Amino acid sequence: MSNSPIATKRTAQLRLRLVVILLASLPLLLAVVWVVWMVRDLITEMQRNQVVAVQAIVLQARKDELKHFVQAGGKVMAHYCAPTNTPYKLSREGKELLRHMDFGDSADDNYFFVYAMDGTNVMHPRLPDIEGKSLWEFKDAAGNYIIQQLLKASRSDDRFVDYVWHRPSTGQIEAKLGYVEYVPECDLMIGTGLYLDYMREVRSFIEKQTDQTIQRTSDRIVLIALASLFVVAAGGLTFNIHEQRQANQKLRRMAQQVVESQEAERTRVARDLHDGVSQWLVATKFTFETARLQLQRGDVQKADETLGGGVTRLQEVMRYVREMAHKLRSAMLDDAGLGVTVVQESREFGDRTGIRVDVYVGDIPKLPKDVESDLYRSFQEATRNIEKHAQARQVNISIEVDNAGLWMRIQDDGVGAPVSATKGKSGIGLLNMRERIERHGGEFEFHSTSGMTRVTAFIPHTHL
Repeated sequence: MSNSPIATKRTAQLRLRLVVILLASLPLLLAVVWVVWMVRDLITEMQRNQVVAVQAIVLQARKDELKHFVQAGGKVMAHYCAPTNTPYKLSREGKELLRHMDFGDSADDNYFFVYAMDGTNVMHPRLPDIEGKSLWEFKDAAGNYIIQQLLKASRSDDRFVDYVWHRPSTGQIEAKLGYVEYVPECDLMIGTGLYLDYMREVRSFIEKQTDQTIQRTSDRIVLIALASLFVVAAGGLTFNIHEQRQANQKLRRMAQQVVESQEAERTRVARDLHDGVSQWLVATKFTFETARLQLQRGDVQKADETLGGGVTRLQEVMRYVREMAHKLRSAMLDDAGLGVTVVQESREFGDRTGIRVDVYVGDIPKLPKDVESDLYRSFQEATRNIEKHAQARQVNISIEVDNAGLWMRIQDDGVGAPVSATKGKSGIGLLNMRERIERHGGEFEFHSTSGMTRVTAFIPHTHL
């Protein structure tokens, strides 16, 4: 009986501790749920933006491929036009050459087709049964006269045509993007096309990668939450400033994971776009093969013209690859450092936009790779915003080091940012810049009024 008050007191204390622990854990659990939701929302928004951007780039690249392929095939047709008055002026040798000029994988069904201007099919490598037959009145399920549309487009300024067609490899009716040209030497129309299932594949690939990133990030957040709950349970009533700082550091680490996953996605997109250029190179290969055939036949002048076109197209491919790789990751940054890279890209920015740019770069020490990369990405984001939205005439850029640390300032005389941006309700761009700077113990400031917008990034010496 004498131990009963002590036992009662201990039980009450235990219950109080459990209540306190639960009350301390509840805000943490709510914070974790909010962070998971925020991370998912940010990554989902990034996914949507990335899908739109990549699909636009891929579609334009595909259009360029189709145009170059048809131009190469048109040159072959012009060379093999039969010097007769027959209705379809294309020799048997020319037909057979075009018939075998496929590009891409066999499953892609990428081939050339040739039609006379009255709608008669002259050559179709996948559907030989329609050769010599008129498809002038051929309609799809929606009542569109497909061949008439193609023939009309071949003599117009816009020679790209969206239509549906029977896919030989699957037997299904699928959407297709075609490009056609009229060859006056033969009075024939040549064209080719790409089935648009690859656009679905691009979207599916990006969504899959993003879902995996979301899952990995959520798992890490859950693990951090479990560890935090264990610390709260072990510490009991210890709610002090040190724990608050730890919570802030955890939030910064989670934000850093988002930034790092975005950087990994950009690197992957750069690699995928680079690999996609191989399709463009196929057209160049066809051009050089055509030149070789011309040389074998002794037609040196035409071979020279064909080789010139191939070299020009190859230079365009090289420039395209360099531009895409440069936008995603500047090789100069690794070789020459932040200062030289900012000066060079500022000069290119001014030449490209017509905006006057004044750049000052002080004596900058060798920076850690992650600090250098985050400063460079912030510079890229700031100049990209100026180019898209500011309508500026003058931009001042400075990077210098003083006794406190490194300062990067970018100021323009444009129209200013929306009120939502100045109040912290901006989009992913400013949020990413802030996270990049603050994860190195720095400070980020964005100030905008009508006629002036200034971005300031500061990183202390302890992180340089």
